[in-house]
Amino acid sequence: MEFPCQFPLKVIGLNRVEFESIVLDLIRQHCAPDTRFEVKKNNSKKGKYLSLTITFTAHSRKQMDAIYQALTDSEHVVMSL
Repeated sequence: MEFPCQFPLKVIGLNRVEFESIVLDLIRQHCAPDTRFEVKKNNSKKGKYLSLTITFTAHSRKQMDAIYQALTDSEHVVMSL
């Protein structure tokens, strides 16, 4: 992978109103203040889970590792890809 690059990050959690803002806050901590995020949402068939595909410009492997670790550590995130 060559950086910088547009990176689609998929994050899955329980379908709660605050889920998107929690995930974006976790990711923003590891991005420049002017980073733009494109968010696509998809509910699971029964509506229990919400999948977010968040596309943004990633700048390094270190940055991506930190983002994945923050998502893994969050009790709100079931899975991230």
